[in-house]
Amino acid sequence: MTAQAILRVILGPDSSQRVMVSPGLPSTVTELEAEIKTQCKIMEPFRLQFMDTLFGNEFVNLTSMAEIQNKATIKIVYTSCQPQDQGEDRLSFPSTSAPDDTSTCGDSTVSLSSPESTSSRSSWPDLFCIPRFIYDAEIKLAKAHVAFKENGMLLIPDPKLKSDILQGLIQEVVKHTVYPTDSKFDQVAEALILKHPCLKEKGSPTNYRTHLRKVGCPEVCVNSLKNKPPEKCSPAFDVKRPKRGEVDYCPSLPLGESEQSLEKMRVELLSDVKKRNNRETVMGKMNRTFALRRQEVIFNAPMICNVQERWPALFHPAEFKRITTMPLQSRFLSQLDYLSESLLKVFAKRSGQQGKKLKDIAAMMTDDIVARRESLIKGLCVYLNENPDILVQEYMDMTEATALSAIEKTTVGIYVSRDTPGNYSFDVGIIIEGVVLRYTFEVIQKVVMGLDATELSRKAQNFKTKLLM
Repeated sequence: MTAQAILRVILGPDSSQRVMVSPGLPSTVTELEAEIKTQCKIMEPFRLQFMDTLFGNEFVNLTSMAEIQNKATIKIVYTSCQPQDQGEDRLSFPSTSAPDDTSTCGDSTVSLSSPESTSSRSSWPDLFCIPRFIYDAEIKLAKAHVAFKENGMLLIPDPKLKSDILQGLIQEVVKHTVYPTDSKFDQVAEALILKHPCLKEKGSPTNYRTHLRKVGCPEVCVNSLKNKPPEKCSPAFDVKRPKRGEVDYCPSLPLGESEQSLEKMRVELLSDVKKRNNRETVMGKMNRTFALRRQEVIFNAPMICNVQERWPALFHPAEFKRITTMPLQSRFLSQLDYLSESLLKVFAKRSGQQGKKLKDIAAMMTDDIVARRESLIKGLCVYLNENPDILVQEYMDMTEATALSAIEKTTVGIYVSRDTPGNYSFDVGIIIEGVVLRYTFEVIQKVVMGLDATELSRKAQNFKTKLLM
């Protein structure tokens, strides 16, 4: 009789459980997915990845039951879209980061933007789903598919069919971005060819951006010639588009609102922020005025002091989530915990004076989760040849007023407030108002947080490679 199999299933950054499969592992991945879905009570669509020892325990998509054994570690990757019918093909692009944060921390419950907004976007999906095209285009593609299977004949689409395909693809792409990179073009093209192998040609959204500019899409209008200085009136000058992981980069105003009505709401916020127990009102109005605020920042590029004067409630983690659809503090801390063992392994391999500093930092770690996180961040700075004292500021036995005064003078960093040296931290927070510690913040943003992780400097790429080994 086959013995009972046990699997460790990672459901999220701070959630995992044992799954008992009896009798033994099933014969297909589909059966395993059904078993995990039942035992873990998962309602959302997902796919499975397994820890592959051939690639330094990196998670890889599970395609065959022969790839795993008893006591294997399985990770749930929640997908952002579903096929429209069971015959629709999808292309998977694996992620090296932890599953999306499901923490219930305070900054994770803020709505991203007004539900009436016509331009709210979502982050680029791991699985790009090819949509169904219009009826006559699907008929032509079905006939071409039959011819391709019979004799390998490739389809040369007529102008009408080509236009229908590009329109369908672009309608799906602009749900995520109007400025797709070359790598995203390649993903869309590969997904299209996987579903319709009779096609080979890639398209471009340039003409569709022209259409969006004509209908007044602010994310495209900001780059029109009339919004550029007369002395530098060139299409290539100062092109404004998402560059740091922004998802809702420059949304349209909510339906039923105008610049005047939102400006009136902004003025009301100036007095609302001074009232006690008024957080819900302030957050609601900040959500409602998000589009106006983003257009001000992108079109006018004002100084930070001017933005802070006009929007005193702006510098809050909720704004980060409105722009990136990702909670700042809970995502950062959960990812840091998720990568902690890998970080310590990378630090332990360092030798010389730098290795001694890293060992001293690791030796100071305790069971206190805050102290552990602090040591990991300091170690990251040291590993990247940057000064951790610039990033992490400690305030010991200080009054609240004195600590706040010191924080206001800090450009960017993480503050830790203690009663005495070495004591448990009783307050910790993040200060962001500038850019220093280039490589440390690049690793935090692109490797730890997973924001815009496709373009890394050589130093950050080398660190990521070692982290995944």
